Amino acid sequence: MPIHVAITRKVLPGKEKEFKDALRNFLGESFAQSGVQGAGMITSLHGEDSNEIGILRTFADAAERDAFYNSKQFKAWEAYASTLTAPPVYRQLNGLEAWFRSPVPPPRWKMAIATLCGVFPTSVFLSYTVAPLIKTLPSLVRQLIFAACMVALLTWVVMPVVIKLLRNWLQPAK
Repeated sequence: MPIHVAITRKVLPGKEKEFKDALRNFLGESFAQSGVQGAGMITSLHGEDSNEIGILRTFADAAERDAFYNSKQFKAWEAYASTLTAPPVYRQLNGLEAWFRSPVPPPRWKMAIATLCGVFPTSVFLSYTVAPLIKTLPSLVRQLIFAACMVALLTWVVMPVVIKLLRNWLQPAK
């Protein structure tokens, strides 16, 4: 099962460009590590003066996560990055938080409502499109296919759109 980690770093004044450039390079290079499935940087909106940078990483599993964080490549990065930032804050994202990939997730009740906004229309859509095509299959096979379609659509299509549409409500401006 994939592991998602959110890292927040506060960049020292005057080091923002250097850190962002170095982080972009490191994120790209890190994909050479086995088990690294995703990496991204979250910065403040253009024009805001925040020195906080979010980093989101996805690993194949806990063993791959641990191997990455114990690698020479990561330790060299960490030594360099620590000269440009305050100590980082690491958080492993679990359950619904993994869809709401931000350094500070919204309240669980908002995540639940946003998830319902994705699950309900997706289940209606699948009941009209996929269900008729698999109605002659055994019940467990139908349920497995339906669930697989639901998870795939939610993960790669529906929830990214829902999160984008509800962004201001999920994470109101401070």
